[in-house]
Amino acid sequence: MRRLETGRLVLATHNPGKVTELAELMAPRGLQVVSAGELGLPEPEETGLTFKANAELKALAAARASGLPALADDSGLCVDALGGAPGLYSARWGGPQKDFNLAMARVHAELGEDAPRTAHFICALSLAWPDGHTETVEGRVDGSLVWPPRGQNGFGYDPMFVMAGQTQTYGEVPRHVKEADNHRARAFAQLTPLLPPLQP
Repeated sequence: MRRLETGRLVLATHNPGKVTELAELMAPRGLQVVSAGELGLPEPEETGLTFKANAELKALAAARASGLPALADDSGLCVDALGGAPGLYSARWGGPQKDFNLAMARVHAELGEDAPRTAHFICALSLAWPDGHTETVEGRVDGSLVWPPRGQNGFGYDPMFVMAGQTQTYGEVPRHVKEADNHRARAFAQLTPLLPPLQP
């Protein structure tokens, strides 16, 4: 197990929503974060067959290109009645523009009216160093889908996902409520032993 030292960290994502969530999780630890997009790093092709594999692939590409430690996220919505789809291809269901209104409509259309609506989000987080070392964890939240989507908060499939035990979608709850206990937060909690201590 390797600990991350204080200093600069690359967030290996071009997704503004993920950059915001990850930067806020890292801020109390004195890490200076910069996104892959800000550094002009290309997005590697996601050829992994699992969320963990894709997270590692993205983190390693950013760490090697920047010479800095990098944190990557690979996450997606897995719908039970669709055999776990869209899963690894969650962003691609939105087409070339990654239009999640289109993606949510496709999920709804493929489910039809009578299929069970149970689903879960998975998030894999991978820390990588320029020498190729990685530390990777995974978090999950279970819930169900609603239609039509509700709320303008969050991003991706958030407006159609209701976490188990809740009544509001991730698109309806305030961002700080969602970020306190979601798949990304649960994965991040497993990473904390590797991170610099909280700053006073």
